[in-house]
Amino acid sequence: MFLSAFFFAALATALPPPSPYGHYRREATFVENSLEVDLGYSIYRGWHNESGQLNVFQGIRYAQDTGGKNRWQAPRAPLVDRSSVINATSYPAQCPQSPDASSSYTSVDNGPSSEDCLFINVFAPTNRKHHNATQKPGLPVLVWIHGGGYGEGSGAYDLTPMISSNNNRFIGVDIQYRLGAFGFLSSDEVAQRGVVNAGILDQQMALQWVQQYIHLFGGDNTRVTIFGESAGAGSVMLHDIAYGGTLGTSLFRNSISASPYLAYQYGYKDWQPSQAYYAFAAAAGCDVKDAYLHNHSKPIFDCLVEADTYTLMNASANVSQSGTWGTWAFLPVTDGKLIQERPSKQLADGRVNGLNHLAGNNALEGASWVQAKSINTIDDLVNYLVKIFPNFSNNDIAKILLYYPMNNASERAIAIYGETTFICPSYWLAEAYSNNGYGGQGWKYQFSIPNAYHGADGPAYFSYPDTTEYYSKDFVLAFMRMLGNFIVNDNPSISNLIANGITTGNHSYNPASDWPPYAIYAPEMMDFNTTCPYTEEIGGLPYCTGPGEKNTFRLANGYTWEGGRGVRCDFWRSMGHLVPE
Repeated sequence: MFLSAFFFAALATALPPPSPYGHYRREATFVENSLEVDLGYSIYRGWHNESGQLNVFQGIRYAQDTGGKNRWQAPRAPLVDRSSVINATSYPAQCPQSPDASSSYTSVDNGPSSEDCLFINVFAPTNRKHHNATQKPGLPVLVWIHGGGYGEGSGAYDLTPMISSNNNRFIGVDIQYRLGAFGFLSSDEVAQRGVVNAGILDQQMALQWVQQYIHLFGGDNTRVTIFGESAGAGSVMLHDIAYGGTLGTSLFRNSISASPYLAYQYGYKDWQPSQAYYAFAAAAGCDVKDAYLHNHSKPIFDCLVEADTYTLMNASANVSQSGTWGTWAFLPVTDGKLIQERPSKQLADGRVNGLNHLAGNNALEGASWVQAKSINTIDDLVNYLVKIFPNFSNNDIAKILLYYPMNNASERAIAIYGETTFICPSYWLAEAYSNNGYGGQGWKYQFSIPNAYHGADGPAYFSYPDTTEYYSKDFVLAFMRMLGNFIVNDNPSISNLIANGITTGNHSYNPASDWPPYAIYAPEMMDFNTTCPYTEEIGGLPYCTGPGEKNTFRLANGYTWEGGRGVRCDFWRSMGHLVPE
């Protein structure tokens, strides 16, 4: 009896706050076939995309302005504004940007950004019907979370190609969240005066908005899939483990992670995030020398709240510049509530939210993040490893070298960074959902088409198959259908014709038509590739675009892949407390 009571008490404390949208006096309403939607707090008018047969709503507010007194506070429900119908016909301003450490940075352009940036875009097929409890459920829902290292990017993604390529079988939603120091500033003082992980809390509130309102657009809030790439996929991973994995399917049913970015995840008041906090404050012009003891100095937190946006944007970017090339200074942290554990640890226990997961990685994830030209010798490589893994002993560094015995030093660095940061987390996610105890399943794939660098899969999500310049029509359609079938059917398998290439007319068996879930005892992974007879340079990188390109999809053993990747990922999991990840 005592244990049962303790369990339910612990579960209650782990749950997120209740929906922030239930207090409005007016009930949200929607008129069938109308482009106006009344959310109770505001009325929005979208626009009709005739070619895509979608009603599109861009720039729907889901939270208040995050500037001023709302800085580093949990997102707050929108204020009521019913004075007029708000046009939702263009993308909103992006959140303030904070670039990564690079030699090209000089200063951040304030540009089209604003701290008033918590908005949602909705792409609703016109074949959907508004529904309620007495009617048939609506369409499944995809929620896209953009990447950008938790420092850059926006929700200005056109989900029309993905929806259209799947015959308008689901609704698309993309969201914005606070970035850089605005979203991921962390220290003991921030936790006491506000919140850490503000950007993840923004995303969570957007998911609560979907639960509350997506039925007005014809969506079914019990069939939500969250999807992200890079830091967007890292965000998905954090929602998968949020509140210790106790949320079930209350916010989403399925999740997709493409190249999940597992950055260093420190405790919220550890030395690293605390030093970043003080460096940020100093760069913003705040007194960080015993500010509480100075009669005429403001506490650091108050100084930051009163600073202007442009000053804080450049302070955020300046701190990131002091880090390793290609990294960001302000990242999610373990806070003991929303994010209770390191992902490498919690995923091993199978404690996850949602039911099913689709995890993917690109073949050469690390190539974009390692300055390969500066790593030519074994000494160069060891110095690089000591820099990116400062908590590792000499013996630990020696173990890494044993696990990556290639002759070329730069190739070793690329493989090491790619696997520990993006590839192994995708394995851990697929394993976790095959071991979640709720009957869920995980699937695993690799995107191998050259160049297969980090982010090279993006055009396969957001290009029209008939007009894409990056990959063949057959491949893009197959890849989009794979994603769409997972969103709609809880399973990524596609038809033989689509897998072989719709232009081929080939209905013979393809393994992508009967794709088995990933399991520890049967670690089968789908390798997505094409014959790639020709390449064309686009943006300085080679892409497969020539005639004669054919889909070549095959199942492979993910554990033994590329000389035993599973063994290497087991090693990284064992070192997760030191990375930390």
